[in-house]
Amino acid sequence: MSTLSFPNPHDPSHHDSPTSAGGQSHHSGHISFYPSSYDPHASSSSFQINPLSSHPPRTPRTSVVTSAVHSYPQDLYVNTEESSDPRLVLSDGEDEEEEDDAQLEDRAGTRVRREEVWREVLATSTGRDKALKLIQYSMRVYLLCHSGLRNSRWAVSSGASRPTWEIAMLQRFDSTIAGLSLARKCLILFNWLTPFTSITAPQPLPFASASKLDDSVHNLRKKPPPKPPLLHTFLHAPPPLLLDLLNSLADDIATFSRLGLIGKRIGEKAGRLADWCWFSGTLVGLVEVGVEQGLVKNMMDEAEARMYASTLGDGAPVMSGNSLQIKAEEKELEKLKRQYYWLRISRMKLLMDLVFVSYECFKLQRGRRAIMPVSGLLSAILSSLKLYDRHRTTLMKAVS
Repeated sequence: MSTLSFPNPHDPSHHDSPTSAGGQSHHSGHISFYPSSYDPHASSSSFQINPLSSHPPRTPRTSVVTSAVHSYPQDLYVNTEESSDPRLVLSDGEDEEEEDDAQLEDRAGTRVRREEVWREVLATSTGRDKALKLIQYSMRVYLLCHSGLRNSRWAVSSGASRPTWEIAMLQRFDSTIAGLSLARKCLILFNWLTPFTSITAPQPLPFASASKLDDSVHNLRKKPPPKPPLLHTFLHAPPPLLLDLLNSLADDIATFSRLGLIGKRIGEKAGRLADWCWFSGTLVGLVEVGVEQGLVKNMMDEAEARMYASTLGDGAPVMSGNSLQIKAEEKELEKLKRQYYWLRISRMKLLMDLVFVSYECFKLQRGRRAIMPVSGLLSAILSSLKLYDRHRTTLMKAVS
């Protein structure tokens, strides 16, 4: 270990040392303790103090630090802000997370096959109902096109009579369509349980009631609060749930009538009630989808405005924080666009349902034979797309 050597004022050898600069003393009336020459490159184990320093020498003390040599990396004293371009400094962790999410989505999309999605769709009663609806209205549209061709001027002018096999095929198609309609009605039996459980489920207490319950915790533990009456629950239920419940109940009664379990007259009245409930529920659904579309559209505009503000819009360099914020905004904007797309699909499906049920409710006859099959087929296609996307998203989440 290097030692510190300081001159001793009581040593007479130091009193005889020559002064610097022509024999003049460093301070008037005192003898200089320091040599006149200061050589910083002198090879000596002792520490030499610069005589021109403004700080006087301190009294040496015994060091309590061990003599171990500490080595520090050179980049500890390097200013990263000056040595690197701030536009290139990115958060590796967040970038890796975003890349991992994208890779997981890609891998999940490749792992989930169409056959698996259709298997999950057809495993539910709703999926089988949509599949039968597609077959039913496809056959009705085929019969519509077939009858249109047979009644065309070319067919009438030719005077060719229908062959026997064609007449038999058309009769089989009519009976198949009727059977598919009854099968679909049977698949959605007891569908009223879904809105019923939603209505009778315990609702969260308001703030005032919750504060009262907190004040009387001991009393509540001894005696649970009484449940509200069923009539009170139904009166305070949301109108869309009530419409769905009434529609499902009336539809079940009409199905029992077609099966022969209930009289035909009661079944017809129940069918009329189900049609009007369907019509009202479709109008309510259109209003809800329109409001949600407006909200999502506003959120998309706000996200685009934030993206423009993040890029500064004037050619300024994009910092690392801004780049990460832009990526987050782009991801959010993609989700909003996807949500808006499916809201448009829902709106088109509801419009097709509205056209179909309007012919049933108001007994319209003009264009009935052509419009009802086409609107029913379009509604079946759109609802099947929504159901397929829902099950595909669920499988992708399970795989990832």
